[in-house]
Amino acid sequence: MKRMRTLCLTGLLWMMTCILYAQNQLITYTVPSDGVELKDDFTVRVRQSGSGWKEVVTYPMKVDEVRQTKHHVELASMGYFDFSGQVEVSVTYNKGEVKSGRVRPLSYGITPQISGSTMTFTLDRPRNLSIEVNGDIFHNLHLFANPIDENRPKKLKDKNLIYFAPGIHQLPGDTLNVPSGKTVYVAGGAIVRGCIRAVNARDVKILGRGEVHPEGRGAGISIINSRNIYVEGLITTQCPTGGSDSVTIRNVKAVSSYGWGDGMNVFASNNVLFDGVFCRNSDDCTTVYATRMGFHGGCRNVTMQNSTLWADVAHPIFIGLHGDVDRNEVMENLTYRNIDILDHREMQVDYQGCLAINAGDNNLVRNVRFENIRIENFRQGQLVNLRIFYNKKYCKAPGRGIENVLFKDITYNGDHAEFSHIVGYDEERMVKNIRFENLKINGKVISDDMTGKPAWYKTSDMARFFVGEHVGDICKMKKGSFKQELQEDLKLCGRCFLERAYKRNHLCEIKRKGNYLGRIIFKE
Repeated sequence: MKRMRTLCLTGLLWMMTCILYAQNQLITYTVPSDGVELKDDFTVRVRQSGSGWKEVVTYPMKVDEVRQTKHHVELASMGYFDFSGQVEVSVTYNKGEVKSGRVRPLSYGITPQISGSTMTFTLDRPRNLSIEVNGDIFHNLHLFANPIDENRPKKLKDKNLIYFAPGIHQLPGDTLNVPSGKTVYVAGGAIVRGCIRAVNARDVKILGRGEVHPEGRGAGISIINSRNIYVEGLITTQCPTGGSDSVTIRNVKAVSSYGWGDGMNVFASNNVLFDGVFCRNSDDCTTVYATRMGFHGGCRNVTMQNSTLWADVAHPIFIGLHGDVDRNEVMENLTYRNIDILDHREMQVDYQGCLAINAGDNNLVRNVRFENIRIENFRQGQLVNLRIFYNKKYCKAPGRGIENVLFKDITYNGDHAEFSHIVGYDEERMVKNIRFENLKINGKVISDDMTGKPAWYKTSDMARFFVGEHVGDICKMKKGSFKQELQEDLKLCGRCFLERAYKRNHLCEIKRKGNYLGRIIFKE
């Protein structure tokens, strides 16, 4: 009996040790081999309680600074490690004293302790971070603190596994086309030069912690006319998806430094999920287009969540521009939630907007949801841009419409935003049924009944939004009885008849025969 108790106690202690180990792990990666270029602007170390410091190798990362109208490549820094539990991070700036330092996204609330040239802070969960010294955003440290990699292969001798060990790998012809049913794993410390592609494939996984990118410009990972594709953990330049279905891209980092360097495009694809991605790009961070680049059709069910976007040029989020004018394509059921936007910088007014829907080429964009999005003080551009768009440089016709768009829990803190635009094209090509819930600008909620709004002001004036032609009426919802509100709306448009109406935070929905009467609604 005594022996049994001893065995049980030993087993329990072993289980507790295993659980504790599983909850507290730290993995760093060594320099892959000779010939790998490193960056010494920062010295980065990490440790867990009761353990010694481990060094995190830092590599150069090309980013794009536009000066006037010209692209200039700058060399920032990048490092990565995996952990679970809690970890302390030490970042030493090797080029001088840290007069000011910040860790972004700011919503994480990470305030570093600064001593001389060293900053320290603690992480209790995986984060993709920008660490900036003395206000320099072009020579910053991109620090990717990943979760423990559960996809790391336990057996390397697997006929369905293509494995890239730590070191430099040059793909023959700069391309690897992954066959159906295969898994590609790029280990931490590996650098694969070229593009890994799923082309006309099914059931493909592209995983790891290493880097995948061509030596020059272009995509490091591409999904082309494929189905059931899973990509996770890698660092690359661009990661487009075209003509595909059932695609998940998780914790992928896309950083580009050249013209047309979009991060994560979606062309004519359905059921695409981006989860926990980081994009810093020299063009749009993420786009949704219909027919484009040889891919045909609309887009449905695209979601980006838990992600960080940084547009050194153009839009963080851009929807709707390209399509087939003869097919009247639709982009619908698009969701963007829990996103931090770190920057937006675009001089050209036609290409501004952190949250932008520009419908062109007879496209209809509908059922779009922006929720829980935090926008920091970007350098130049607009907060929101909703337009029926006819730019003859890129489109053969204006779009058919933008409808049913919800902006919920959107915050902007800054002073660089230019006038946002909401503009239709004609009475047949309108922007309609737009709703803002809890839009907060510099701490002030913009709503129809907000304090301090003169009665003769539009609510959009308080947000510095220009609402132009061929846009559904701005609905000024006032507190009062439902009957009174309904009567006021009916009086506003006597040609309307009531199809459906309900009271929910002073919201009514009215339909005109044959066509919706679009509304822009601001409410708390």
